[in-house]
Amino acid sequence: MNPKRCVEIRSYNLKPGTSAEFERLGAIAVAMLKRWQVDVVAFGPSAHDIHSYYLVRSYASLAEREQSQDAFYSSDEWREGPRVPFLALLDSFATTVVEMDDALVDGLRR
Repeated sequence: MNPKRCVEIRSYNLKPGTSAEFERLGAIAVAMLKRWQVDVVAFGPSAHDIHSYYLVRSYASLAEREQSQDAFYSSDEWREGPRVPFLALLDSFATTVVEMDDALVDGLRR
């Protein structure tokens, strides 16, 4: 039996004209997440809309996801770093969490 991963898919809807800045700040945020030992599976622009981006993260469980995100999003590195300008570029975002086996998660990696 294949182990299951808790996979979060976050979709960001950007304010018009902010894609380049979001790409720049997103790269900074992804590097930070990796320093915090978060398994960033993929990050990039949506294929269907120039004002949309996605972030895919993988966790061992829902509990690990909650603990990891609580620690990261309350950290000084995030709060005093790119948080405010990053959020200012968003019209909205949505999060979906699904279970996947390791092979499927690896297939999503960019």
